[in-house]
Amino acid sequence: METKGYTQDGTVDLRGRPVLASKTGKWKACAFLVGYEAFERMAFYGIASNLVNYLTTQLHEDTVSSVRNVNNWSGSVWITPIIGAYIADTYLGRFWTFTVSSLIYVVGMILLTTTVSMKSLRPTCTDGICNKASTLQIVFFYTSLYTIAIGAGGTKPNISTFGADQFDDFNPQEKELKVSFFNWWMFSSFLGALVATLALVYIQENLGWGLGYGIPTVGLLFSLFVFYLGTPIYRHKVKKTKSPARDLIQVPITAFRNRKLQLPNHPCQLHEHEPQQYINSGKRFLDKAAVKDGNSSKPPCTVTQVEGTKLVLGMLLIWLVTLIPSTIWAQINTLFVKQGTTMDRSLGSSFQIPAASLGSFVTSSMLLSVPMYDRYFVPFMRQKTGNPRGITLLQRLGIGFVIQIAAIAIAYAVEVRRMHVIRVHHIMGPKETVPMSIFCLLPQYVLLGIADVFNAIGLLEFFYDQSPEDMQSLGTTFFTSGIGVGNFLNSFLVTVVDKITGGGNGKSWIGDNLNDSHLDYYYGFLLVISTLNLGAFLWASSKYVYKRETIEFNEGCIELESKALEISPLGLQV
Repeated sequence: METKGYTQDGTVDLRGRPVLASKTGKWKACAFLVGYEAFERMAFYGIASNLVNYLTTQLHEDTVSSVRNVNNWSGSVWITPIIGAYIADTYLGRFWTFTVSSLIYVVGMILLTTTVSMKSLRPTCTDGICNKASTLQIVFFYTSLYTIAIGAGGTKPNISTFGADQFDDFNPQEKELKVSFFNWWMFSSFLGALVATLALVYIQENLGWGLGYGIPTVGLLFSLFVFYLGTPIYRHKVKKTKSPARDLIQVPITAFRNRKLQLPNHPCQLHEHEPQQYINSGKRFLDKAAVKDGNSSKPPCTVTQVEGTKLVLGMLLIWLVTLIPSTIWAQINTLFVKQGTTMDRSLGSSFQIPAASLGSFVTSSMLLSVPMYDRYFVPFMRQKTGNPRGITLLQRLGIGFVIQIAAIAIAYAVEVRRMHVIRVHHIMGPKETVPMSIFCLLPQYVLLGIADVFNAIGLLEFFYDQSPEDMQSLGTTFFTSGIGVGNFLNSFLVTVVDKITGGGNGKSWIGDNLNDSHLDYYYGFLLVISTLNLGAFLWASSKYVYKRETIEFNEGCIELESKALEISPLGLQV
């Protein structure tokens, strides 16, 4: 068949027909996708950034419960993509998984908007005394939230990978365009978050929660309409295995079964259907899963399956050392917000800044930093290192983690200062305002935004780039699940720290009255574990072996040609 003009990576249209490279994909296709990402992030951060205030002021939950519930919901939003990615990679594909899940997401947003709009679904207050939320009110509210979490499970891992699929890795020009894709993809995400933390938070607290949730719901519906307009020019990856995720279980089991067999001296003697996909790495024990055993009735795994499993195990090590940084990130929508509510939020004589709006400085610093990173930092470093990305993916993560440690160190110092002001002015009441401007919190927000340009975007790109080709949706969930587990971990830490420090007659570090607590101790604790985690990250990076791409064939056998790993000044592999 004549293949001239078609994509070289085998992508097809929605009907399974080969697509022309000139008429499909690239940024013209991604233009239909970024709108959804912006509106979805606006919806998510419109909820997440101010949810702790809704729970305490509208449902009348205590501080620890509200922080725990926010973390648990956020964690669910970020961890359910594991299920969505598995369904996409194994059964439905990215496009159809996204289609079904986006409808569930919209239903959840409609339910939530209805819940916060109807008085019968909120607790009532009489003469300043508010009732606790009834069981029905709690069930309806959290059902709405977790419906959104289920929908996000199918949209989050698939929309970004579907966007990356629009670039042909076998076309040098398109591959160069793809280098910038994740930077600008996250730029649209940050833009949605900025609108949420600036405009929606203000609308929620001053014009009504129903309007504050209704606006992103309408925006989400509009973005879906735009998304489907681009259907004729989308490229779709063809699945090469029936269940790629099943290999993660099958390979170790087969390797263990063949543990007594000797490994052959040449890879030609290993079992393989598609030798061009062979990837070189360490972990020799797993190679035994591909050893041909004439005495066994069960077929061995292919080399492709084995090498894919090695890649995933290598990424797992990096994933583990991203959990603490994700815990630090979880403070933005929880304790940072509660900390801000105690401070002087006045701007002029009559305007008060919503505490959650300071989250806009995280996204503002991201929006300013992404173009600078992409247009100046990358070309400058590319000249120095010869790396198309400027620096390696792991170096990018390491820089982000260092900046994040600086941010939590500043948060600790600011909280120490706030506690000093409280003592000087003899402030004790939970609703008394500390005479200290909320803008003192600005540096920690800005630094976390800059850090995210390195580690959030870097993680998304790392897990997509390093995943086996048939598991890229599932691979991307390493990024989302890390954030999810980080939220659960923060929920766990907050609960345990509160019980330990508040037991007996002790003063809880994270009490309902933050003016009579020791939040500075908790921030100090986070600073210590973040520093220790950085050491663990440097060790894990030194052990990691990048995915290889350069391949040659010799008499039908596989030989890999790859440069020796160089060690950078940071101690990370190039």
